[in-house]
Amino acid sequence: MNANELIDALHTAARLKDVTRHCDTPGGRRESVAEHSWRLALLAMWLRADFPEADMDKVLRMCLIHDLGEAFTGDIPVFNKTEADEARERELLFAWVDSLPKGIGSEMQALYEEMLAMKSTEARIYKALDGMEALLAHNEAALSTWEPHEYELQRRYAVDRAAFSPILRELRQAILEETEKKIAEGK
Repeated sequence: MNANELIDALHTAARLKDVTRHCDTPGGRRESVAEHSWRLALLAMWLRADFPEADMDKVLRMCLIHDLGEAFTGDIPVFNKTEADEARERELLFAWVDSLPKGIGSEMQALYEEMLAMKSTEARIYKALDGMEALLAHNEAALSTWEPHEYELQRRYAVDRAAFSPILRELRQAILEETEKKIAEGK
């Protein structure tokens, strides 16, 4: 990738700094998709030793690119996102990926295909951690920002994603305990 191609790709990725998510930060402003992706990658980095069987470098790459499609569509909360929304995001993302220089584009295409298939250990780890980071972010936001349906969503979301791993089940349980404490203190 030459310097101008790199700059162009980074300008597209920079859109995620301004794309806000459904969740507020602890300071009370809307979180950006870029902030979510950064902390997701940090979470994966800190759990590297807990997954010696996995290619955690690949997991980190998945975490960093997983929401790049939202640079084209914006963020749609999981509870509002339709199959049509997902298809449109994939279409726009893959068109952009196809326009990237061959080496980078083919690497990203392979990662996205693996992530969509959800068969590899690495894809399953990334997807579970993505859910965990979202749950943590909601627990950090003021309870007054939660919609009524989010109380139950906080209790059940990503349980299935964590089921395959003892460390992820432990993390999910700790997040649930934090959620219950937040709810109890907020009422």
